[in-house]
Amino acid sequence: MNGADRARALEVFAAVVMHGSFSAAGRALDLTPSAVSRTIDRIEARLGVRLLLRTTRALTLTAEGQAYLGMARRILADLDDAEQAIADQGAPRGRLRVSAAQAHGRLCVVPLLGAFVRRHPHILVDIGLSDALVDIAAGQADVAIRFGPLADSPLTARKLGESRRVIVASPDYLARHGEPRVPEDLHRHNCLNFNFRRAEPTWPFRKDGQDFSLSVKGSIEANNGETLGQLAAAGVGVTRVGVFSVADEIAAGRLVPLLEAYNPGDVESIHAVFVGGANTPARVRVFVDFLAERLR
Repeated sequence: MNGADRARALEVFAAVVMHGSFSAAGRALDLTPSAVSRTIDRIEARLGVRLLLRTTRALTLTAEGQAYLGMARRILADLDDAEQAIADQGAPRGRLRVSAAQAHGRLCVVPLLGAFVRRHPHILVDIGLSDALVDIAAGQADVAIRFGPLADSPLTARKLGESRRVIVASPDYLARHGEPRVPEDLHRHNCLNFNFRRAEPTWPFRKDGQDFSLSVKGSIEANNGETLGQLAAAGVGVTRVGVFSVADEIAAGRLVPLLEAYNPGDVESIHAVFVGGANTPARVRVFVDFLAERLR
């Protein structure tokens, strides 16, 4: 099998996974289902492994198939980059798949996309907002924006900024329940928290130069700061979230920062994570540069 045939085989395999069946992949590539099936058979025979488990209802990737898919997507993206760079004299272009957390993506990343595509009109931005982690190495996205400590991996991470935490409540809530003056006052307040924290969540504080944690309890938990901020603005309780998710509500007076004298100043780092190296597509490089410029 020559290079052109192998590239076509990679395209067929990626299309089968994307569309979920041989017939759907065939329609997308203008091939018959039998031609698609033969192509997959030839790949598996050449590699000596099973890539797909086939039943009458579904196709499932094996572990080898998952690894092959990631490599296939990267190779196809590199081929696309090479052809498009020559066709457009090196201008960044192509589909850029971006993964961001729900709240941060909606509030901080999405508002920047208009300016980015005006600067780079040949790039198609495909953005997905989810608090689930995507697998960059397996080709599920080109760039992911992540908060907090990063696990060891061969991926490249570029710091985009930091977000500090703030405790807030609405003026209406404080009028009804009183304003906490010291951290221990929170024991008599409805503290809204994240649902991915420990079963008995704690909030950190600093008093007289000493850090300590305080257990808090509340009636609602959520998986993102934007939801918690919305609940707090509605007068449901007190919450502790990233400043970015409640900045507009604070500026408008719908939320009031609390206990700032005891704020420990803890921050979460924000990184763009991607497959780095000399072969990083131009569209990835310019997007990460743009985020670093705008989000700092």
